Amino acid sequence: MAALAPQIGFLVPVNDKLQENTSIPKIPIVHGPNIVGRDSIPVADKRLSRKHLCITASLNAPAHLIVEGSNPVVVRSNDQRKKLLSRESCEIRDGDFVELIPGYHFFKFVCERNSVGSSSQKRDSSGGKRVCEEDEFVSRKRAKQVSQDEVFARSLQAELNHGSPVHGKSIETIRYFSPTKDKLPSTFRLMKVKDLPPWANTNAVSIGDVVQGNIQVALLSNYMVDIDWLTSACTTLTKVPHVLVIHGEGDGTLEYMKRKKFANWILHKPPLPISYGTHHSKAMLLVYPQGVRIIVHTANLIYVDWNNKSQGLWMQDFPWKNSNASNKGSGFENDLVDYLTALKLPEFSVSLPGLGNCSINASFFRRFDYSSATVRLIASVPGYHSGSSLKKWGHMKLRTVLQESTFDQQFRKAPLVYQFSSLGSLDEKWMTELASSMSSGVSEDQKPLGVGEPLIIWPSVEDVRCSLEGYAAGNAIPSPQKNVEKEFLKKYWAKWKASHSGRCHAMPHIKTFARYNGQNLAWFLLTSSNLSKAAWGALQKNNSQLMIRSYELGVLFLPSKWQGCSFSCTDNGNQGKCESAKASEAEKTKLVTLSWEGNRNTESSEVITLPVPYELPPQRYSSEDIPWSWDRRYSKRDVHGQVWPRQVQLYTTKD
Repeated sequence: MAALAPQIGFLVPVNDKLQENTSIPKIPIVHGPNIVGRDSIPVADKRLSRKHLCITASLNAPAHLIVEGSNPVVVRSNDQRKKLLSRESCEIRDGDFVELIPGYHFFKFVCERNSVGSSSQKRDSSGGKRVCEEDEFVSRKRAKQVSQDEVFARSLQAELNHGSPVHGKSIETIRYFSPTKDKLPSTFRLMKVKDLPPWANTNAVSIGDVVQGNIQVALLSNYMVDIDWLTSACTTLTKVPHVLVIHGEGDGTLEYMKRKKFANWILHKPPLPISYGTHHSKAMLLVYPQGVRIIVHTANLIYVDWNNKSQGLWMQDFPWKNSNASNKGSGFENDLVDYLTALKLPEFSVSLPGLGNCSINASFFRRFDYSSATVRLIASVPGYHSGSSLKKWGHMKLRTVLQESTFDQQFRKAPLVYQFSSLGSLDEKWMTELASSMSSGVSEDQKPLGVGEPLIIWPSVEDVRCSLEGYAAGNAIPSPQKNVEKEFLKKYWAKWKASHSGRCHAMPHIKTFARYNGQNLAWFLLTSSNLSKAAWGALQKNNSQLMIRSYELGVLFLPSKWQGCSFSCTDNGNQGKCESAKASEAEKTKLVTLSWEGNRNTESSEVITLPVPYELPPQRYSSEDIPWSWDRRYSKRDVHGQVWPRQVQLYTTKD
């Protein structure tokens, strides 16, 4: 009988706090090659390769790790991280961590060279002194490793905060996204995705994270509403005295909502005067005794949108106006009230602490002080807009706000990116019209920035097939072949690549538009608008009229005078405040992505990091990439073993 290979150590499963996970057995590592993959890890995850990696171990040398499968591996050694792609290799030592991705599979390599049968257990002539010394050395080494493990995340965060560059695009930079409280209103956050590892959900939010506290009145604006899921996922809403749901649902779902809603809930579907329009805006207005919370986001009020998709959310709290406040509203205030007025909300009365009876209507929201607003609202409302209304909505509103803004010289002729989840029926003339609006603005010498070249980030068939949901994710990317496969669009296609945010396999329902130069952002728009004339509007009558079909809402991040704002409606006893610096003293903000490698300490501007989930600059499609369209048949099985039947369409989003 052949002798058993001597055991070298174990791969010990650990959790996100680097503590042993006893629910999964250790994987023994013996002398020679050790295959680690789906057959050796007792978890149901088909994203694990059967031969994910191979560790070749020996008694007197570091172990050698090579990636055998198609999915990558991350190795952490002390404070260094290295991402290995297929067929790449490195050495690993006692105490190193190995992460198998995608999914959440962490292991610590523990070398057991002092176990019975290993060479280090042999006594020497000193009667065991050498063994004792080695045991003491190993104990000190392991104690040191535990200490290193505890400070690992903090040290990397400190590196970023002190301006140390993040080397290489393989680093999962979302780990280091940790805005201070006064910067939260100046950025946005990604939403949590259920099946991602904890690092990918760093500072991400769920519905329960933002809808909380002593809410007196809630206005929930959305397209799709699953009232059963909403009330179970966010029980706070069941205790709110007054809830107004502004929705875009059809007759069948609406009848169900009427039967299931609470008695104190009001349902309202805004008027749609032009065919094929929809109420698509996604926002929440929450009234508290302390003020109002404004939330603009990209998710329908349904389970899959808040658990399986790449989504974004912006939020800021505003206090009540004091008696000395000016009657002249800010740009944010006027835009908000104009938009709410267009919704033709049903008016209702409430009794608020300290205020007594109030009528809730569009004008009610002028009672709050929006002077600290860090964004501009860009909204669309259906209609034929001309005269003074021509520049009030859609892409003409964006054009107007950008024309009033000044940008750094580096954004002259800078490219544009359009990222969204539904593609309308487009033509080259309209694409030129939209690019003209999105290229607006002047540099510091007051010269126009010039027209930028846009790229469209759109998931390929292979992206959808290999996503967390498999082909089912394509239900939320509802664009037909006739829209997607137009010849002129081929020059625009770019890949959905999101390794740094951990969202390569979480298909995007987020919608973003931006102008950028490398990792620097001229401006960034988080919105409900897809790429369609219905959402953005199309100019008519020699450019004197803008026709829009749908309601949309987004927030525009611009470089502006920095003012920290920590006011909160939900921090009991510590509401914070917003301080406006004098214009002559305030620093101008600088917008950057997660992968920006500059030094914050040497910047003259206040650096604001926006967690853009996809890679910039985008990578164009190769000749093998096929843009997803949901009415084609796909016979190659997805990660769940399913094919895509043409007739199955469970989730629809209008253009």
